[in-house]
Amino acid sequence: MPEAPLPAIRSLPSWLLGRAAARGRALVAEALAAEGMKMWHHVVLSAVHDLAPVAQADLGRSVRLDPKDLVGILNDLQSEGLVVREPDPKDRRKNAVSLTAEGARLLKRCEKAAREANDTLLAPLSSAERDRFTALLIRISGTQS
Repeated sequence: MPEAPLPAIRSLPSWLLGRAAARGRALVAEALAAEGMKMWHHVVLSAVHDLAPVAQADLGRSVRLDPKDLVGILNDLQSEGLVVREPDPKDRRKNAVSLTAEGARLLKRCEKAAREANDTLLAPLSSAERDRFTALLIRISGTQS
């Protein structure tokens, strides 16, 4: 079934950004799947890398993930030998999460796959256009520091 024309909707920047984001997510998800990784698992693994050792609650807040969902993801990552949860040296009542050597190796491969997927997404743009586009996205996304 062909898509309805909807020119008023399809010309909105928000609609176009949504379509571009959906395409980008699909490309990255496919690239991560080739490494045996799901999107949220990759996000959590990357955050653990950046923050480790990190208290499980702090990890969940940093990636804005519901604690129940985080526990499931950490269970998956731990069962695959990618992270370890040990008593937090600062507060033994909490768990601190760290990457294993295998987790670090997989994360490196996933980061490369995600970069390549983003290169595919942005292939129609020149290098200067990519830089400008990324800078504009940062400005409008509210993630500018």
